[in-house]
Amino acid sequence: MKSFLILLTLSTSLLICGCTKDSTNEAIQTIKIGGLFSITGNWSTLGKPSQEAMNLALIDINHYLENKGSLIRFSTVVYDTELDTTIAKSSIERAFTQYNIKYFIGPQSSAEVGAIRNYANNNNLLVVSQGSTASSLAIPNDAIFRFCPGDVVEGRAMSQTIYSSGRHVVITMARDDAGNRGLQQSVGAAITTLGGVVEALTPYATNTTDYSAILAQLKTKILQYTGTVGADGIGVYLASFDECKDLFTAAAQDPVFSTVNWYGGDGVVLSDVLTSNTTAAAFAASTKFFAPNFGLPQQPNPYLATVVNAIRTNTGIDPDAYALSVYDAMWVIAKTVSSYASAQTDFPLLKTAFTNEADQYYGITGPVVLNSNGDREIGSFDYWGVVQIGGVYQWKLVGKSL
Repeated sequence: MKSFLILLTLSTSLLICGCTKDSTNEAIQTIKIGGLFSITGNWSTLGKPSQEAMNLALIDINHYLENKGSLIRFSTVVYDTELDTTIAKSSIERAFTQYNIKYFIGPQSSAEVGAIRNYANNNNLLVVSQGSTASSLAIPNDAIFRFCPGDVVEGRAMSQTIYSSGRHVVITMARDDAGNRGLQQSVGAAITTLGGVVEALTPYATNTTDYSAILAQLKTKILQYTGTVGADGIGVYLASFDECKDLFTAAAQDPVFSTVNWYGGDGVVLSDVLTSNTTAAAFAASTKFFAPNFGLPQQPNPYLATVVNAIRTNTGIDPDAYALSVYDAMWVIAKTVSSYASAQTDFPLLKTAFTNEADQYYGITGPVVLNSNGDREIGSFDYWGVVQIGGVYQWKLVGKSL
């Protein structure tokens, strides 16, 4: 990976001067792309590989443009949002005012996207989120694009799987943020459509550390329905981030919670925070807990393995499709900017050109086709569960969406 690091240094150094000259003395225009990722905060298992995917794409794009004879190059500036809405908003404001950055990848949560949306719209900033799923943000003609399927698609897939397993009573819980609330609502709506019964508990605050109150409500519901449909007919759905580790640790103290199967949203899938806590991981394994991950196409892109291996080597994390979509987002931005010169100063044209390029692009995450809201149109899901192998708890692929 030494060559990657050298090239990255050369590319990012252009940020300082904004332009340089090649051997023919023609001016090179360097365009900055901002990354808004949670590197040290909640859901860093997505933020860290997202940053590396951006780095790898930067190298490949600049190499491609150089060989093509283009006078455009790209550089990147990454901001650690810590999955905090206030930090996300201040980061995009700083990036625009200090460096005139007009293209962004991330932030990864719907709450963060909601916090920056007005600023992006008001300042004509193109934003591509790799992880936001909230249907409340599915808004046509705004500045926000999303390279992952929305919560309606995910909720429908999870609900079909839960219902087909015989769990026709589903008790739903969620962290009180836009993305997780959206997943809770989408799962509930889909279960109801299928003919099931849904008990939606009030979402818990984002700063919750004591889960005794919501677990008491959950226990009451489990006992209630156990008496009518039996434990095998009940499922618990939790839309959360890494705090599920604390909730599971608390739930493990009462055997009632282990009598039913648990399911999760995409915000916790592949979380090493969960698997590194023995008590929480044991609870997840005992309740056959699994969560969906945006799936990759059955016929993978030939370059997929190269990118995956590079990210794994540099971060120690196996990247999922959400992180890998950052690589694709970088390419679609680059193709848009380098192909439509006037789009840099014409925001409506930029959004149209970006959509056109996305619809034509087959990336390492497969075809990138956007709907009228600027969100990924289709998507399948891989189901990852927590299992114990050789005395160690780890994530394992346990199924796919129906």
